Amino acid sequence: MAALRALVAPRLGVASAFAPFPELLRPLSLCGLAPSPRAALHGSAPRPGARVALVLSGCGVYDGSEIHEASAILVHLSRGGAEVQIFAPDVRQMHVVDHTKGQPSESESRNVLTESARIARGKISDLAQLSAANHDAAIFPGGFGAAKNLSTFAVDGKDCRVNQDVERVLKEFHGAGKPIGLCCIAPVLAAKVLRGVEVTVGHEQEEGGKWPYAGTAEAIKALGAKHCVKGVTEAHVDQKNKVVTTPAFMCETALHHIHDGIGAMVKKVLELTGK
Repeated sequence: MAALRALVAPRLGVASAFAPFPELLRPLSLCGLAPSPRAALHGSAPRPGARVALVLSGCGVYDGSEIHEASAILVHLSRGGAEVQIFAPDVRQMHVVDHTKGQPSESESRNVLTESARIARGKISDLAQLSAANHDAAIFPGGFGAAKNLSTFAVDGKDCRVNQDVERVLKEFHGAGKPIGLCCIAPVLAAKVLRGVEVTVGHEQEEGGKWPYAGTAEAIKALGAKHCVKGVTEAHVDQKNKVVTTPAFMCETALHHIHDGIGAMVKKVLELTGK
């Protein structure tokens, strides 16, 4: 009995600690605190700012959006006073990767929109609903999802296909003269869709493993785009096309350098909105 009381007492203590606030022990949906509808905005500043669409490709570096990159973008957009609405395509992932092993999990199947909602805290919309008319800029974080779920670049390289809504969105924003930001591997999307665009994925040589994906630069050139060498803390601005890119995790480096480079990208994107 003494052992039983020892196990139960802490749990009773937790319950009693919340006794004055019983609503904290009920499901959010019963407390009127359920997440707002998918189309809800992530309000990030008290004053109106640029309206930015963030396009995700899942949740997790090996089969979706790179979470650190997505979070860094959201932090810098918040600091910049932007209003952010998050989108993802309602499609099946190319595959599911066990991130503890780096290997595909053959028995699993996941949806890109559903997985992306984890990063968006439930506030997300189907990419099919995204219209450039309602936003001032669009930003695409990296992660292998950009090369697997938003396109087939991971499999087909320069001969890849781009998801039709991703292609539409890129062309809409470009045609409207509205800025587009992309980081890590995501610049290949712009290279494929926007002929002659200037982008960066970092350096063009591996340099002893510091730039393990340096070969991507040649694929970008093969797509008819111009690759510009930049450091991880830098962003390249294609003024003509209003496309801003930064290497992010194309470089093996400390996380704060990735964060700084993404900050440079977001800053330039917001400047190009004129807001």
